[in-house]
Amino acid sequence: MSAKDLYHDACVHALQKDGWTITHDPLTVSVGKTDLLIDLGAERIVGAERNGERIAVEIKSFVKLSPVQDLKEAVGQYVIYEGALAESPLNVDRKLFLAIRNETYDSVFDEAIG
Repeated sequence: MSAKDLYHDACVHALQKDGWTITHDPLTVSVGKTDLLIDLGAERIVGAERNGERIAVEIKSFVKLSPVQDLKEAVGQYVIYEGALAESPLNVDRKLFLAIRNETYDSVFDEAIG
């Protein structure tokens, strides 16, 4: 199993505070003979008589010397995980999110390269 991201616990607490129940830590999605580990799986009940929402969350710290290298890895992982979820009968309804800090959004994702 890979090491947990620097902000893993903070992300878990934020999701729980927002009403999400963590169902998987990590969420395993199989693609052929390969198991992918997405950082978190979570769900929450939307209404008493409706199905709940289900999400998968990949957490990224962006702590390398090169933000572009971090961006390439995060986007690559996101694309692979999104495809894997779409092909997984057990997870096809999960919406994938990339969890990053506000500072990372402002300095990388809000720029032209992001």
